[in-house]
Parts: sequence; C-alpha cells; structure tokens
Amino acid sequence: MDAKTPFYEKILQAGGRMVPFAGYSMPMQFEGIIPEHTKVRQSVGVFDVSHMGRVEVKGPQALEFLEHLVTNHVSKLQMFQAVYTVMCYPEGGIVDDLLIYRLPEHYLVVVNANNNAKDQAWMREQAEGYDVEIIDRTADIGQLAVQGPRAEDVLSKLTETNLSEIGFYQGIQTELAGVEMFISRTGYTGEDGFELYIPAAHAEAVWDKVFEAGKEEGIAPIGLGARDTLRLEMKYALYGNDIDKTTNPIEAGLSWVVKLDKPRFVGKEALEKVKEKKPSRRLVCLEVKDKGIPRPHDLIMTEGEELGHVTSGTFSPSLQKGIALGYVRRGHTKSGTELKIRTRRGEIPVEVVKPPFYKNASHK
Repeated sequence: MDAKTPFYEKILQAGGRMVPFAGYSMPMQFEGIIPEHTKVRQSVGVFDVSHMGRVEVKGPQALEFLEHLVTNHVSKLQMFQAVYTVMCYPEGGIVDDLLIYRLPEHYLVVVNANNNAKDQAWMREQAEGYDVEIIDRTADIGQLAVQGPRAEDVLSKLTETNLSEIGFYQGIQTELAGVEMFISRTGYTGEDGFELYIPAAHAEAVWDKVFEAGKEEGIAPIGLGARDTLRLEMKYALYGNDIDKTTNPIEAGLSWVVKLDKPRFVGKEALEKVKEKKPSRRLVCLEVKDKGIPRPHDLIMTEGEELGHVTSGTFSPSLQKGIALGYVRRGHTKSGTELKIRTRRGEIPVEVVKPPFYKNASHK
C-alpha cells in the first residue's frame, strides 16, 4: 500500500494522475508534462516533495558526525544556510546526494525519497561512537517546492518577511500563510524558488493559501514528469539514474562538493586515488543534433565502438530537441565532440555540450 503525503487529497482535487513512486502515491502529471514544464520556466508552479526524507541530527557531536558522514564542509555553514553534498561508501561510490541545513537547535538533512530508509540506516551505522541523535521527521513535515521566476512574488503576499533578502541556499524560520515554518531558497529546477517545510497538520491550509495567492500569476500544480525534464535541462543528477553506488562523485561531475582538504570523511582515501589517477569516464551532456529522443540504457557510440550508456534522456521542452546525460570514456568528453546514441529506432547524432542544457533559468 503506497503512503500518502499530507497534500494527497489536494492533489487528487487538482486532477493529479497518480503513480506509485518511492513508496508513495504521487502525481506524474496534471495538465501535461510540457505545459507544466513551461509554467515553471515562465511563471510559477508548485511541487509536492513531501516524499523526500527529512532527518533531524542533533546532539553535542552533531557537527563532528556530519563532517565524518559527507564529502562537503558542514562546519562552514552559517545559521539557516544549506549545503549540497554527497555521502559515500568507503570505496567511493555514492550512498546518496542530499542537502544539509544548519538550524538553531539541530541540523536538517534532506535525502532522496527512494533512499530514505537506506540512508537513515547508513547514518545510524556511521553514528556509532558519536554523541548524536538521529530523528526521522519525514512524516511530521509536509514539503512544497514553489518554483519559477514569479515564486517570490507569490509567496511575498503571504508573509511579512522580505523574501528578497534570502540568498540562494539560505533560509529563514518565519510565519507564512499564518503558519510558523522553515523556508529555504532552494530547488531542483534551475529557476528561482523556495521550499516550504510545513508542519503536516497545517499542510492543506497552506496549499490553499499558496494557490489563492498565485492566481494572478497563473500558478499551477506540477507533477513528477515535469520535475524530471526540468532537472535534466539543468544537468541535476538523479539518484538511481545518473549516480549510485557504482559511480563516484568525481566522475559524476560533482568534484566541487568533494573537499579533500577535510581531515577525514567516509570515502576520502578512495576519492583521493580517483582524483590522482583521473576518472576513466565522465558524466557528460549530450544534445541531439537532429531528431530523436535518447532514453536510459541507450548505448553511446563512436565509429561503431561503445563508449558508455545514457543514464537520463528525454525531449527538452525548452530546447525542443532530445537531450541526455551519460557516462563516456575518457578522451571523448570534450565539448564539441560528435558521437552517436543507439536508440530503438536507430543511431542518432549527438554532440557533447557544456552544462546546463538550458541557460536562461531565473536562478543564476
């Protein structure tokens, strides 16, 4: 039986076409993937992301524990600031990518929905010897992502807080729509936007007020389908497709979240070796030169030789062409390199391009 988020009834009323996803019943789409995608790029849309895992880490050694757990610096976080990072296995493979927020009384760790149980088990295993508490808050909090160039305009109608003063990857504890909550300026679309962490008991009331406030801007609910096309246009990795335990963050283009100057963290020694030897492959952006839509597992070829495979592929509503991510052997990853993807309908020519695919997003 799939779980229901606090917004389940509101999503049904809005016409969400539900599918099982990460143990939840979630909307794949409402009006349709392309109009929903376009809505977020041009105005404002609302995603129910309550299926994401929310974990509270607190205690005298919470900071030391998190520094040990993840590859990026946690100690440099200012109050209400967030950091994007990864957890790695000792061999360098990725347990998950996640966000960590520094809040007044604890750290909030937000993990991928499909990995929530696995991640929490890994965190508890790694916490041995540390004086920390790890508390699952997933069911206590509803989470909405309000995304698009008009997101600030909409939410400003519901709070006395000056949202323009909140920087990217920063947040605030405030009242919005009459409810005390944590708000962060983050998202998975490339557009400006905010994520609202709402006490579950107030979730439906906040949903109603957000949609009422956004009428003038044409606000709309957005499903998983458009969430995927939006993130792929920005080359945002999806766990299970582009990154997993068989990939390391350096070959995945996430070197910027791996701080090898930290004294230690799980996987450090393995990643030092990867960096020293240089990865044998890289995750690259591939843009279709003519027609055709790449799909996951399609082979990436050059002159009949297999170089790798597609990890994510779709039709880009913004670019009006096929795009893909895929791991390609070293020596074939430079921008401008012409390759082919072998699809079910034959081989299609593609070109390696610099990320992101879509370069006009409202978040810069």
